[in-house]
Amino acid sequence: MSILNSVANWYFKRRWDQLLEDFERADTIQEFTLQTLLHKASGTLYGKEYQFNSIKDYAEFAQNVPLQSYENISPYIERMMLGEDNICWPTPITWFAKSSGTTNNKSKFIPVSIETLETCHFQGGRDALSAYIHQVPESKLFSGKGVLIGGSHSINPLHQNTYYGDLSAVMMKHLPIWVHLFKTPDSSIALMEDWEKKVVEMAKHTLKENVTNISGVPTWTLVLFEKLLELSGKSNIHDIWPNMELYVHGGVHFAPYREQFSRYLPQQPMHYLETYNASEGFFGLQTSFETNALSLMINYGTFYEFIPLNKGEQAQPIPLWEVVVGENYAVVISNNSGLWRYQLGDTLMFSSVRPYQFSITGRTKLFINAFGEELMIDNADKAMAAACKNSGVSIRDYTAAPVYLDDPENAGHQWLIEFETEPEDPDAFMHALDITLKELNSDYESKRQKNVLLKPPKLVMLPRGTFHKWLEMKGKLGGQHKVPRLWNDRSIVEEVLLLVSPAFKE
Repeated sequence: MSILNSVANWYFKRRWDQLLEDFERADTIQEFTLQTLLHKASGTLYGKEYQFNSIKDYAEFAQNVPLQSYENISPYIERMMLGEDNICWPTPITWFAKSSGTTNNKSKFIPVSIETLETCHFQGGRDALSAYIHQVPESKLFSGKGVLIGGSHSINPLHQNTYYGDLSAVMMKHLPIWVHLFKTPDSSIALMEDWEKKVVEMAKHTLKENVTNISGVPTWTLVLFEKLLELSGKSNIHDIWPNMELYVHGGVHFAPYREQFSRYLPQQPMHYLETYNASEGFFGLQTSFETNALSLMINYGTFYEFIPLNKGEQAQPIPLWEVVVGENYAVVISNNSGLWRYQLGDTLMFSSVRPYQFSITGRTKLFINAFGEELMIDNADKAMAAACKNSGVSIRDYTAAPVYLDDPENAGHQWLIEFETEPEDPDAFMHALDITLKELNSDYESKRQKNVLLKPPKLVMLPRGTFHKWLEMKGKLGGQHKVPRLWNDRSIVEEVLLLVSPAFKE
């Protein structure tokens, strides 16, 4: 394994110089990427519809091709899922990444071409290793194995030759052969659909392995750590895996979990590397431990546009070379899976340009995504309405926020509700809310499976006038001001709870 480690380190060190060169040529690369995408897709149904072969530059692209939401493009995606080729991209699309839904869909199915897998998702993984080896040249990462915590996949029932699954599962299904030399457990366990059983089997099969690195969202990684300690009787993860040196994370904000990880992984040096890998593509990578900023990955077959959020609903997208530092943008992409001017729903802010580095600032809509559940305001409002109807009650207002895994008995969502008429059975009310959320949002449903990760939602019934007091305290009475229905940290709920007596905080 020492020879393999030396060879792997040499390979990834070489890639770093190319990566730096790409960062310096970002604007030119982005212009070339747009022209390449348009040329390749000019003969597709979508390319003919919007006359890709006549588009000469970005200005004509922005003028001729409309911005798209998932609802707009879903008819094209449905045709791909039924096995039709050459719809939005010339290469046959047989795999789809399943993610949380929109207003009209419980789940989204994002097309993933073989080009996107290789030149975007897998290249992002290789470049993450390059960034790490560049900073830790003495690394023994490849003297052991990595644990990949992913999802599961299923055969798409709409057509015998198309498949869907979590992005991580789609990637695992297509991993290059060499990666299997350095990962554990095997795919039969990694792709199990029952999360509760999978965590147990992963823990059993990795206890005796020499694990040097782990990749996954923080929430499920912590669940695996708990199971490892339970089975081994050890006090921390380094007692089980003494050579653990790197955790690669993404998907949710890491700051609330850092202290917990330091307790599980006390041995130093222990390194943490953030990535921005969405169903639609691999977009960002932390290339330095000196900063939390992510470098924009501009040579992965993705063309970026950005909508300035401070210019209102009529704001028009701009290309990468026009962005400025310190402004909040909504992200729009076109890529080599056939997504064209697709609005991701993510927002970011650049901290530098040339090289382009940024931080993720949130979503374009209110949400909770502390555990990978991606609960959107539309889901919450519909579920609240259903629970009220089921219980024969009405509400004045509500807000909800996560309870993190440092409180494992209550980890989940806490709902602060001011009722107009209170439910006779609060537990039944919350059960109805929970059931509807599962029906509306597949990611929430999977995280609630068997209460392993997300516990049942908790209710705090507020006295009348509480939200009025909070709005008054914030100077937001009247006008268009309103209580944020969902918030991805506990800042708002803690402020509201301070306004009521201790009896209401339980």
